[in-house]
Amino acid sequence: MHDQKKISEESAFLSQYMKSCRICPRRCGVDRENGKTGVCGVPADLYVTRAALHFWEEPCISGSRENGTANGSGTVFFSGCSLKCVYCQNYEIAHARTGKKITVERLAEIFLELQDKKANNINLVTPTQYVPQIVLAADRARKMGLKIPFVCNCGGYEDPEILRLLDGIIDIYLTDFKYMEADLAMKYSGAEDYPEWAARSLAEMYRQCPECVFSEDGLMKKGIIVRNLLLPGHVRNSKKVVEYVWTNYGDRVWLSLMNQYTPFERIRDRYPEISRKVTRREYDALIDYALELGVENAFIQEGGTAEESFIPSFDGEGV
Repeated sequence: MHDQKKISEESAFLSQYMKSCRICPRRCGVDRENGKTGVCGVPADLYVTRAALHFWEEPCISGSRENGTANGSGTVFFSGCSLKCVYCQNYEIAHARTGKKITVERLAEIFLELQDKKANNINLVTPTQYVPQIVLAADRARKMGLKIPFVCNCGGYEDPEILRLLDGIIDIYLTDFKYMEADLAMKYSGAEDYPEWAARSLAEMYRQCPECVFSEDGLMKKGIIVRNLLLPGHVRNSKKVVEYVWTNYGDRVWLSLMNQYTPFERIRDRYPEISRKVTRREYDALIDYALELGVENAFIQEGGTAEESFIPSFDGEGV
């Protein structure tokens, strides 16, 4: 009887978000509960493409050999995305072309299986469209013995009201802040209002995680990392992002300035201006600007990182 009541309560909880979906700033309002899909491309059913250890996040997330923490991050890649950036390196899953349907119960089991593999954390990749389901799965997993931190690895295009559901669940926000220039946000992600929502969502993330906490061996246990992927020809936009984050949060959050942009063949004809790698000069200009502002807590990338080795195989491993 108790189990039946809990199932009913969980169903009602999901229904209030899925019946007329307004989980992300798109506000599609579609009935995902009955199989309809909006911009994210997925119904209320959970679709996961991969659940495995991942070794290419920031060192405080994936771990490092120097500190003896190179266990990897327990990444769970979810199908679908509300942004659909034209240059997305996870294009297949962003467009929901791959993924296995699972239950909330199975998702909780996956979290525990990753912990058993000695993952440093549970890394939820592109989780926005499934926040209510994740809330339920995280609660189950914690009650079943999950101890490691949860990482919300998101695109930054979030609704603060939905993020509040994650308060007390997420330990680390690993968020993109892609644009401060609305025209670029519209052109490459179809979201002219991205800068506004990214700023508002970061404020909510900071409310939840106002202090960065690290273990003695250098792993992040609590806090925020703001990522910005430098786009070729758009150093000004990235400088504006860095300036905004630094002005509002200083070194209370970490920046991760990325040069790993990969120019895919699919965008060459329509977006020729970004059909090349970022130059060393462009990236150095961004790093120099951050240093001039006084940024101290930042991850930077060195060497030839614009390689497809960052992209795992979305083959259903661990699902």
